[in-house]
Amino acid sequence: MSDLKKTLLIVEDDPGLQSQLRWSFEGFDIQTAGDRESALAIVKKKAPQVVTLDLGLPPDPGGTSEGMATLNEILAIAPRTKIIVITGNDDSSNPVKAIGFGAYDFYQKPIEPEILTLVVERAFKLYELEEENRKLARQHVTNPLDGVVAASPEMHKVCRMVEKLAPTDITTLLLGESGTGKEVLARALHALSPRANKPFIAVNSAAIPDNLLESELFGYEKGAFTGATKTTKGKFECADGGTFFLDEIGDLPIPLQAKMLRFLQERTVERVGGREEIPVDVRIVCATHQNIEKQIEAGDFREDLFYRINEMTIEIPPVRGRTGDVPVLARILVDKFSKQMKSEVKGFTDEAIASMEAHNWPGNVREMENRIKRAVVMAEGVLIREEDLELGAVEQQGEKLKTLRDVRDEAERLAIGRALAETDGNVSKAAELLDVTRPTLYSLLGKFDLKV
Repeated sequence: MSDLKKTLLIVEDDPGLQSQLRWSFEGFDIQTAGDRESALAIVKKKAPQVVTLDLGLPPDPGGTSEGMATLNEILAIAPRTKIIVITGNDDSSNPVKAIGFGAYDFYQKPIEPEILTLVVERAFKLYELEEENRKLARQHVTNPLDGVVAASPEMHKVCRMVEKLAPTDITTLLLGESGTGKEVLARALHALSPRANKPFIAVNSAAIPDNLLESELFGYEKGAFTGATKTTKGKFECADGGTFFLDEIGDLPIPLQAKMLRFLQERTVERVGGREEIPVDVRIVCATHQNIEKQIEAGDFREDLFYRINEMTIEIPPVRGRTGDVPVLARILVDKFSKQMKSEVKGFTDEAIASMEAHNWPGNVREMENRIKRAVVMAEGVLIREEDLELGAVEQQGEKLKTLRDVRDEAERLAIGRALAETDGNVSKAAELLDVTRPTLYSLLGKFDLKV
């Protein structure tokens, strides 16, 4: 398999046959178990892609009850695992029954290593193809814009606005809490615009001292101040033909707001220490986490500048306001960090998912990235546990009392979003998880404006 380590679990109670099978599969990471308990422990820890399972396990070596129970429990833990049942019993109904339970294939004893190896290789290949299909499906469903994860109706609405605004030159204001992905959306606006092949320049006005910000934005002439040894273009000039993203515009000093207003009106810059007006063709995107209208009331932001940057506003919801996005975001992030750190962590326990859905996420996506990255390092198995996330007790918010209908609708939305995330958008499997019919689930998807 291309980038996935081949892990094969051999469940066989005969030590001699177990040893024979181990030596037959060179090049695999071989795990062995002689009974149900040890097999389940390895599945939880190692998450093997393929399992060969002898149906005659103790305490029922002459029958199939223990093997069938093991088959069902492995599939309950890891439903994507390919299980090849091995039986020495001539009763053909047992393999058929096992496949009905979800086994991938069966093999009749006596074992011929060459033939069994072909069956196992085929199972690995199918697993790899299915994983690739799921990966492509996730990218198609959850990434309507490059770098943007959106499974919720709230974020789909944001993405549609970005797609509509991108081809235009309308000055756009992005509003949202810290860590909600304002720069990611600004880059998406640029990438989908006719200016995509031109520069995208980003400046955070809160990160640059006030006395340097003007020269950073507008540039300066040689000799304009001590240390100005050569004429230097500002960021606006550097973005000529492309997109300029001014983050945290709410922190722009009042004296500079007047110069910014003139630039937006005239689309010309005058460098510090210069007299020449230089025309600049640039699309402006601004962002802030502050309430600008309150800043205007307090006299900290110019009202005329606000109307200039506010030709169109996109409000980005916080993570806690995105129905069903938490498990989708979490799975994408754990895949990303596991690959970066060459970790075997593949997902989360149910308790970990539940704790993330209950958490308020005051730091939004940035906080989620930090916690999951740390959890990938700290996790002891292939699944991140609740304690690995270190979320602590969920703070109770003083919210307005909701009606029973509101509570029920919110619970249904969360359950549907989580089921779709668990099944990679497969409606049939999601309906099974939720114990409803497919038509009922489609009706609920329409009711809550959830996209598959």
